[in-house]
Amino acid sequence: MTTKDRILARIRRAASGPDAEIPRDYLRVHGDRTPAESADLLAANLTEYRAKVHRTDEDGLSTLLMLLLAEHGSRTVLVPPALPPHWLAAADPTRVHDRAVSTPAELDGIDSVVTGCALAIAETGTIVLDGGPDQGRRRITLIPDHHICVVRVPDQLVDSVPQALERLDPTRPLTWISGPSATSDIELDRVEGVHGPRTLEVILLGAQ
Repeated sequence: MTTKDRILARIRRAASGPDAEIPRDYLRVHGDRTPAESADLLAANLTEYRAKVHRTDEDGLSTLLMLLLAEHGSRTVLVPPALPPHWLAAADPTRVHDRAVSTPAELDGIDSVVTGCALAIAETGTIVLDGGPDQGRRRITLIPDHHICVVRVPDQLVDSVPQALERLDPTRPLTWISGPSATSDIELDRVEGVHGPRTLEVILLGAQ
């Protein structure tokens, strides 16, 4: 059997209907970790992708957000509709609320956006957004140049992609983020901020 025959056979099997048996014999997770070890792995992979990782507890979150926004020089911060108000209680920047009528040009003028997330994946260093009330619409995390994302650990942390897929709703607008937006040309010159935030900061809330 040629490679072409094998590919066509797989396509026929996949298209044979919803009752077709799909093999699920791959590993669901690579290793046995404690929640602390999973948080460490997530932090290491995010850092490898050039994201900035911070850790704090609930009491320190507002102060940390204030410091990160001040360090970035942010004068305005975009706020999803259900972001907990106490998160930004200590912050100085002007709050800009997510509105359907906001134009891309208006969003491009915002200095920072602060959101929650749906979950995070330790093995791949990935943050997943699903447009929930504490995250807002997809475009508010793609246009501003600085994104601060809060991950509740261990509640929103899984080890692997298969575990993530079991918890995500496939009908929602899922955005998978592994580090700041980046691309490279044929000479491998890296350019950040081409199709998303140039700076991604992740706060592991509850992970000390």
